Amino acid sequence: MSRPSPGAVPSPNIWHHTATYELENTAVDPERRIEAAMAALHDWSGQRFLDLGCGTGFHLPRWAERAGSVVGVEPHPDLVALARRRTSRLAGVGVLQGTAQDVPLPDASVDVVQARWAYFFGPGCEPGLAELDRVVARGGTAFVVDNDPTRSTFGDWFRRGYPHLDPPAVVERFWSTRGWTRVPLDVCWRFTSRADLEAVTRVELPGPVADAVLSEHEGLEVDYAVNLWWKRF
Repeated sequence: MSRPSPGAVPSPNIWHHTATYELENTAVDPERRIEAAMAALHDWSGQRFLDLGCGTGFHLPRWAERAGSVVGVEPHPDLVALARRRTSRLAGVGVLQGTAQDVPLPDASVDVVQARWAYFFGPGCEPGLAELDRVVARGGTAFVVDNDPTRSTFGDWFRRGYPHLDPPAVVERFWSTRGWTRVPLDVCWRFTSRADLEAVTRVELPGPVADAVLSEHEGLEVDYAVNLWWKRF
């Protein structure tokens, strides 16, 4: 039986709640502000794009709309299979099993990298950063998307759910001292049903916190602040 790649850091949401995470991918950032901010910093038209921690490959078709080639890397074999199925008819798109700290690609083989809510959460991800130094070609750009817990409705929920995580100041210092730049973005979750919003919230937050925030929040939309970290190589 296939197993996750050695050294893989388990994801508590998509690994165990794949279908619900698909709902979240569909709901988050419907205006594609994250992608627009990335493209303004580095246009990947015709270039080699790497999606690290690509999960089921939800974003791979989007990158393929303009990239010359796209590779998704994912440590969980079941998600790799789903990503390959999703992209099987797309030319120039491949999916490999591997980890951020052991990327199965040659040196200087990609121009743009995205890691979206995957592995690169601040202190502790130094092995992955070393791999970015290796695989990103000169002039390339890496992007990391993560929560901004200092603001927005979801930021408040996140702080309540995970008070033990590194303080935002520690995370910001970690990235800035390594040459990364932060772009704060305001996106949202936008669902088509209350049931979907509640299901995703319960995947993302501990049970008692999910119960509390859902009792306080009405409607189908949640404002959501993110940090887009980026670095040119």
